[in-house]
Amino acid sequence: MKILLVCNAGMSTSMLVSRMQKAAEKEKLEVEINAVPIMQAENMLSEWDIVMLGPQVRHQLSYLQKKADHQTPICVIDMRDYGMMNGEKVLAAALKAIG
Repeated sequence: MKILLVCNAGMSTSMLVSRMQKAAEKEKLEVEINAVPIMQAENMLSEWDIVMLGPQVRHQLSYLQKKADHQTPICVIDMRDYGMMNGEKVLAAALKAIG
């Protein structure tokens, strides 16, 4: 499973990536998680099982959904979970969205 986190510059989500990876290891899940800036994400949407937007770029949701032709699920990370850097909850949200 491949999860892409997207924010303005790709840096603020790096801590969240680390916490999500720890949560995945705890659950014995094989997951690839990466963080990139919004401009880079546009060209790689189809390479991921899900794309999760940081709250600061949520205004890009419909644009990215159209760009992905609705083939890749794209959602916004819960603002509270993002602010608390709650890797477990963000990972659970990604797994739920993928189905």
